[in-house]
Amino acid sequence: MSLRFGYGTNGFGSHRLDDALAVIAGLGYDGVALTVDHPHLDPFAPNLSARTVAVGQRLAELDLDVVIETGARYVLDPWRKHEPNLVSDSGRERRVDLLCRAVRIGAELGAEAVSFWSGTLPGGVSADEGWRRLTAGVAAVLEEADRRGMVCAFEPEPGMFVDTVAGVLELRKRLGDPDHLRVTLDVGHVVANEAGTVADCVHQAGDLLANVQLDDMVEGVHEHLEFGEGEVDLPAALGALLDVGYGGLAAVELPRHGHAAPAVARRSLDALRAAEAQARAARQRPENPVDLGVTVESIRQNGPQPAGYSKINAKGDGDDRGRTQDGGEESTS
Repeated sequence: MSLRFGYGTNGFGSHRLDDALAVIAGLGYDGVALTVDHPHLDPFAPNLSARTVAVGQRLAELDLDVVIETGARYVLDPWRKHEPNLVSDSGRERRVDLLCRAVRIGAELGAEAVSFWSGTLPGGVSADEGWRRLTAGVAAVLEEADRRGMVCAFEPEPGMFVDTVAGVLELRKRLGDPDHLRVTLDVGHVVANEAGTVADCVHQAGDLLANVQLDDMVEGVHEHLEFGEGEVDLPAALGALLDVGYGGLAAVELPRHGHAAPAVARRSLDALRAAEAQARAARQRPENPVDLGVTVESIRQNGPQPAGYSKINAKGDGDDRGRTQDGGEESTS
């Protein structure tokens, strides 16, 4: 099994979508994580169906697979980032509408998954009320996904109401463990916010893992970095994906690097190929294996961790670069 690498279109915000897809394909990526937003396949602009068909044709021409991302910052409110969301005091139905539009777009494009998150719980709102709001909204989206045969992948996002893999599993439990609600995992978020290693979280999600985002980060800070600039052990992370037989797209998530998108995308793919080769070589040398981060001791100490725990929440918001109070500095996810 070979890992399939993609690149997020939110990292090509200065490119027309058609040009971004051409560059991503030309560099040798297998797919794209397409954020539906005003620069790229605006879900609220006229002629959405015809524009979606045209994008589908272009993806087919370029032989690119696709997942749909829904973390556009200001697509619903020009003043407030990521608002309204699924746990907001008001306007939650507008977020549900956006996500249902994304599900229909994903179905039209033959996407592997539609990824979304909870949003940030307003101050003074109880966790019980947060869960009530969230489960109601996600249930409505899942109804549309079920009609369209789409997989939804829920992302734990630092600073948001659901910010760990354990929280996603709790959400699934509260909804009756629906098969078409699965997990998005950002490997950088693990370093920034989870108690365990990337491998711990990959194994915690197991066969529910439906979408992977790739980037680098440092502990306690929600800032998406190029590979090698943070603390993510990339060979170990990719080795964990190989270990569980992950077959979905694993897409680079660098939304603030659009000023140099082609060069960053090229460097990222080079790093990913080198890291995958290193992980594979280590797997073939059992006498000198790469440390994939999963040990009896790490599982005993770190995972599965309880819902509600996160490094960022445990420490406070940390470095200002993290900007976790408004729902994640780099959410694109």
